[in-house]
Amino acid sequence: MNVLLLVLGLVVGLTAGAVVGFLVFKSRIGTRQAEARVEAHSIVEDANRAAETKRREAELEAKEAALRVKDEAEAEVRARRAEIARVEERLDNRDTALDRREGELDERRCRLSEAEEALAGREEELRAREAEHLRALEEISGLTREEAEQRLFAGLETELEDRMDRLVLERTLEAEGRADSEARRLISTTMERLASDLTSESTVKAIALPSDDMKGRVIGREGRNIRAFEAATGVDVIIDDTPETVVISCFDPVRREVARVSMERLVQDGRIHPGRIEQIISKARKDVEKEMKAAGRQALYDAKVSGGMHGDLVRILGALKYRTSYGQNVLAHSVEVANLCGMMAQELGANVTVARRAALLHDVGKAIDHEVDGTHALIGGRFAKKSGESDDVVRAISAHHHEIEMETVEDVLVATADAVSAARPGARRETTELYLERLRSLEDIALNHRGVDKAYAIQAGREIRVMVQPSEVDDRIAAKLAYDISKQIESDLEYPGQIKVTVIRESRVSEVAR
Repeated sequence: MNVLLLVLGLVVGLTAGAVVGFLVFKSRIGTRQAEARVEAHSIVEDANRAAETKRREAELEAKEAALRVKDEAEAEVRARRAEIARVEERLDNRDTALDRREGELDERRCRLSEAEEALAGREEELRAREAEHLRALEEISGLTREEAEQRLFAGLETELEDRMDRLVLERTLEAEGRADSEARRLISTTMERLASDLTSESTVKAIALPSDDMKGRVIGREGRNIRAFEAATGVDVIIDDTPETVVISCFDPVRREVARVSMERLVQDGRIHPGRIEQIISKARKDVEKEMKAAGRQALYDAKVSGGMHGDLVRILGALKYRTSYGQNVLAHSVEVANLCGMMAQELGANVTVARRAALLHDVGKAIDHEVDGTHALIGGRFAKKSGESDDVVRAISAHHHEIEMETVEDVLVATADAVSAARPGARRETTELYLERLRSLEDIALNHRGVDKAYAIQAGREIRVMVQPSEVDDRIAAKLAYDISKQIESDLEYPGQIKVTVIRESRVSEVAR
């Protein structure tokens, strides 16, 4: 029983303690909530005050910006008003000027009207006088105006007919006198579109040296270098008093070309001794051989020669590149003859292939005529036959200088084309008389122009220097003078290549010191 009472007492005590603890805890929570509400209210009031402050600052800034915009707009308005005022002032001034000009134009119109009326009156007066003069002339001559015009025109027609008859007769006689020469000139002039570059026929080549000291190195000690060079190339080396120049002489154009190339390479290299000379000459000989073959193949292409050709014949054909005849390059001449012969063969219906091939090879003998006895036509024919060319080609080559009898039309065409190529203007070198006459004609053409003081033909007639008087010819007239002289030379003279006209204008002032 006591135990039960003890347990009940403990339970009641614990329950009372729990109730008291709960009441105490609840009172503390209420206190804290009140404090939180007070603190939240304080924070809200602070936030409201800060927001109000920022709002007022924003309103102030907006008012200031609005004031600035207003000031700027007012300034712009004032500027535009000032500009409008200036424009209005200019327009007023322009209106005033236009009014003044309109008044002047009115005055001019009045004056012109008066002048027109005066001219109309004078025109009427002149017409009346002209009519009186015509009536007086008709009374004196006894002819009306129409009859006088008919008689005058009849006389003029008779006179013009007589003059035209004499002119036609003179021109006919002149044309008959010049017909043959003019025909030859026209035919040869048409061949000029196949004109080749001109070179001077020569058996020597001049090699430029960098200095005269190089001559001693070319000669070598006791002449061993020059002897080795001459022995290896088969040419003569001439070293004289000509400054900075060595001359190579040889009748064989290929050997002369090999020697030229070798000498230029030795001079450029600077190492000149017998061993080096043999090496350079050997390499130069191979290079010249390659160049000869390339030139031969190019000639076949330029002459439109189809079909194969023996290598030795191509090489010998290319060797003609270094040969000239009367100032005309033989290889270029051969190509020209081939083209001419091909054209003529096509027009006549002959064998174009044989004509072109024979014409291209017609002078091939000139490349070896210094090594074999006989004429170059026969030598070329034999070499072509040895190289496998057909009998028609061989016969045309051999017969182009009439060494053998011509049998086919191709033989005649090759000889004809050869003659035309050699005879066309500018193909071969001029005679001394023609050369001097051309120089005199050049100077005379220049001297016949106004303001020219002196004229000199130089550069073998390829240039003319014209000295003018500076007081009569200024820079503008000098340019026109050069053009006029060049055009007159083109129309009045026949010449190979081109001629340069140089007009020189200078002022010289001199005094004598006594």
